[in-house]
Amino acid sequence: MERISDFKLRQLQQLQTEPLLHTKTQTTIPTQENSFDQVLQQKLQQTQNQLQFSKHSQERIQQRGIEMTEDLLAQMNEAADSARQKGAKDVVMITQQAAFVVSVANNTVITAMNGNEMKNNIFTKIDGAVLL
Repeated sequence: MERISDFKLRQLQQLQTEPLLHTKTQTTIPTQENSFDQVLQQKLQQTQNQLQFSKHSQERIQQRGIEMTEDLLAQMNEAADSARQKGAKDVVMITQQAAFVVSVANNTVITAMNGNEMKNNIFTKIDGAVLL
């Protein structure tokens, strides 16, 4: 009497030595879903198009109590895109409560100041201004 494990082993050995009479061809069906690479590239592009905050600017925003909302961030991203299209490299973005110096070329907020600090401040090394 043959054990089941021996029987299965013998069957596997036969399969390996017998030539295949027919092979099944695989076909891929195109799907509407994006491939991983496409999704990754889209996410990277979205991240690249969004403003980044330097460590210095993050510290200033916290120290000066500047409230960052999703709406404000969206406005700043839109303003950076517009400034980039017009050829600006460094701009100051001014809201009622704060001002942000932004490197459009690097897509980075360099520094931030609140309304009180804006009054007597001179913005240098900028080539554009955006009122938000």
